[in-house]
Amino acid sequence: MADGMFRLDGKVAVVTGGGQGIGEAICRRLAAGGAKVGVFDLNAANAERVATAIGGVPLVGDLTKEADLDRVFGEIVKSAGPVDVLVNNAGVASKPGRDVPIWESERADWEFVMNINVTGLVLCCKAVLPGMIARQYGRIVNIASIAGKEGNPKMAPYSASKAAVICLTKSLSKELIGKGDICVNSVAPAVIQTPILDQLNEEQVKMMLSKIPLGRTGKPDEVAALVHFLSSADCSFTTGFCFDISGGRATY
Repeated sequence: MADGMFRLDGKVAVVTGGGQGIGEAICRRLAAGGAKVGVFDLNAANAERVATAIGGVPLVGDLTKEADLDRVFGEIVKSAGPVDVLVNNAGVASKPGRDVPIWESERADWEFVMNINVTGLVLCCKAVLPGMIARQYGRIVNIASIAGKEGNPKMAPYSASKAAVICLTKSLSKELIGKGDICVNSVAPAVIQTPILDQLNEEQVKMMLSKIPLGRTGKPDEVAALVHFLSSADCSFTTGFCFDISGGRATY
């Protein structure tokens, strides 16, 4: 990496779901780029483990609870400073054991996924945006999914939630025009080798892999590399866009 390219020195970043998988890879990448990283996770042990490894700040809480968010974002501001970068990575594939067709789904299946993948994301954005607007600088990266563009069978709540993430990104980016150098983008991975795959059955994973021309799952570090650029000041003329990282599955 060339000197100064995508550097994040002096920046404070918060990564939700930062304790494992893609989130952990993003935390490590942003820290290597110079950022002070808040590792936000529901699992205290995972948040502490990653934060210790990168010299970051462990942040433990439930992103669907506003009281937790008030506390968590207060902690990062007190210990590191105002948040410059927010990566909304936390998400679930389904309510455990509920990968079913729509006609067999229950209201609780939808509420569980939407509450975390959509409402929690919005609440995190609300927590940092007043400060970003006041300072006229910020980067928000929302982790969506190729499922949000194409829809995966027996994953309707997840697919719908990720479609919402893509469109929320577009709406928010337009609302922030004229409020400074604030860019909001999303990333749509295909199948990435992370613990979230453990929530899916073997048939679903094989189906998704069959659609990837490169013939393999993606790596968390590959997603983190793209997020790194989107989190940097170098990403200054791109906002409201959804970047595919799908091994050739999406070519549109």
